[in-house]
Amino acid sequence: MTLTSEHFTFGSRLSALIETNFGTFRGCVRLALGEIEYLSGRLQSFTQVNPAQVSRLVFVCLGNINRSAFADVVAKRCGVRVTSIGLTTTTGAPAYEKAIHFAPLFGCNLQTHRATNFSDYVFQPGDLLLAMEVRHARELIRRGIPQESIALLGHWAKPHRIHIHDPHTLSDRYFQTCFAILQSAVLSLVEELRNSCSPSVIPK
Repeated sequence: MTLTSEHFTFGSRLSALIETNFGTFRGCVRLALGEIEYLSGRLQSFTQVNPAQVSRLVFVCLGNINRSAFADVVAKRCGVRVTSIGLTTTTGAPAYEKAIHFAPLFGCNLQTHRATNFSDYVFQPGDLLLAMEVRHARELIRRGIPQESIALLGHWAKPHRIHIHDPHTLSDRYFQTCFAILQSAVLSLVEELRNSCSPSVIPK
């Protein structure tokens, strides 16, 4: 079979669609698998939150220089108690240059952000750890965090994204998509917490 220009055009468009919306093909697959797990009910424990028991949000990703760093500043602007950490990072590391570049498009500033490694984090009663990926949520359990204190941030995103793929070193288009997803999730979660008078919300 001879490949025509239409085949290449379709392939290019599909590649661009995946890059823009999911980061990589792996990101697309992980999202699909995560949504299947969610629909099967296996992730129910990671999607239920009792606002009355939440006194602080703790955003979690790998490096704490992109996803959790951005979610942190969005939540701070919303007036909630918040911090962020990385499962595998260097405490004191700055935000990634692309994250710093794109944050202002969403009204945020990551210039002064500094990463915190999990080993330098002390769990407090009332902490709600918000993971970006299913595997991260399970890793938190393995590291001793109570399961009821862990949730998947993407559950609150619009559209629903149980897996929020890491934008690190990926395209500018996906960086903006990722930050838009994170912003929608944080805003939706904070609204739920505020409407429920959660102690995580700082009184005005």
